[in-house]
Amino acid sequence: MKKVFLCTSLWMLSLLLVTSCKNAPQSMGSADYKTMEVEYGNCTLSQSYTAVINGRQSVEIRPQVSGIITKVCIAEGAKVHQDQVLFIIDQVPYKAALQTAIANVKSAEATVATARMTAESKEELCKEKVVSDFDLQTARNSLLEAEAVLAQAQAEEVNARNNLSYTEVKSPVDGVASMLPYRVGALVSSSITTPLTTVSDDREVYAYFSMTENQILSLVSQSGTLEKALEEMPEVDLQLSNGQAYAHKGKIDAISGTIEAGTGVISVRATFPNPEQMLRNGSSGEVIFPYNKENVIIIPQEATFEVQDKVFAYKVVDGKATSTQLQVYPIDNGKEYVVEKGLEKGDIIIAEGAGLIQEGTVVKTAK
Repeated sequence: MKKVFLCTSLWMLSLLLVTSCKNAPQSMGSADYKTMEVEYGNCTLSQSYTAVINGRQSVEIRPQVSGIITKVCIAEGAKVHQDQVLFIIDQVPYKAALQTAIANVKSAEATVATARMTAESKEELCKEKVVSDFDLQTARNSLLEAEAVLAQAQAEEVNARNNLSYTEVKSPVDGVASMLPYRVGALVSSSITTPLTTVSDDREVYAYFSMTENQILSLVSQSGTLEKALEEMPEVDLQLSNGQAYAHKGKIDAISGTIEAGTGVISVRATFPNPEQMLRNGSSGEVIFPYNKENVIIIPQEATFEVQDKVFAYKVVDGKATSTQLQVYPIDNGKEYVVEKGLEKGDIIIAEGAGLIQEGTVVKTAK
C-alpha cells in the first residue's frame, strides 16, 4: 500500500508541475514588437466649441408714439437701409397737435410783442415821472412772463414736430428685417412687449462661445498678456448646424473680463465676414479652434495604455519593456498624443499593442 501511495503522490506532483509551466506568464519571454524612436515634430490639433451667432448689430424696432398702424412699408425678411421708413402710424392727431402748437407760439409771440411795447412805454413815462417805479417794474415782469410762455410754446412745438416725425418708424441701421408681428390696423405704443420688427446688420457676424478658465489662462500664459494673446490668436473655422464648413475664416477679437459664476466659463467672441448673407442672427454652429504645436513629441495612441485615467507607454530599456507615465496635452486628434512629460527625444518605445505587454517583457525589435 505504501508503494501505491508513493506512486500516486509522484504522479500528482508531476501533473502540478506541468500545469504550472503551461499557466506561467509569458511576459518574461522574448517576442518581436514594433518599436519607434521618439522625435520632435509639429502638428495642429483642434477643438470644437458650440457657438451662438448674432449679427454685428441687432436692433429691436419699437414705436415712440402711440397710435394705429396705417401702413407697413416693408416685406418680412427684406433688406432695409438706414433711415428707411418701415411703418407709418396714424398721423392725423399728431398733425393737429403740431398745428395747435404752432398757433400757441404765434399767440405767445404776439403777447411778448405787446408786453415789450408796454414795458418800453412805461420806461419813458417813468423817466418823465408820469408813472411810478412800481408800474414800470410790473410791466417788465409782464414781459418776462410773456417770454416764458413763448419759450414753453416753442418747446411744445418742437415736441409736437418730433411726435409727428415718430409716426414714421425708420430703421436706424442697414440690415435685414425679421418677421412682422403687427399689421395695418394694429394699435401700438412705446410699451409694447413684442417689437414691430428686428433689424439685424449681418454684414459681419459674431459667434459667441465659451472656454474654461484654464484654457484662457493657458493661452494668456503663452503670450504674456491678454492683449497680446488676442493679437496672436489663430484664425478659427466655423461649422454650420448642418455640418457644412463655412467658407470664411474668423478671428477672435474679444474675451470677457468676467467669469460666469455658475459655470466657471469665460465668454469669447469670434468675428466672421458674411458677404453671401448665409449666416443669420440667431443661428448656431461650432467654432473650430486650432492649437498649433511645434517642436513637440508626438506618439500614436496605440503606443499607450491607460490605468485609472493615467496614460502610460513602454520604453525599451536594456532590451526590456519598462513602463513610464506620460503627461499628455489635454487635446488630441483621436489618433495621436502630444507628450509634454515622460519621454525624451531618442527614447525607444513600443509603437503598437502597448496594452497587451507586461512589465519586463523582453523585446526584439521588429524589422
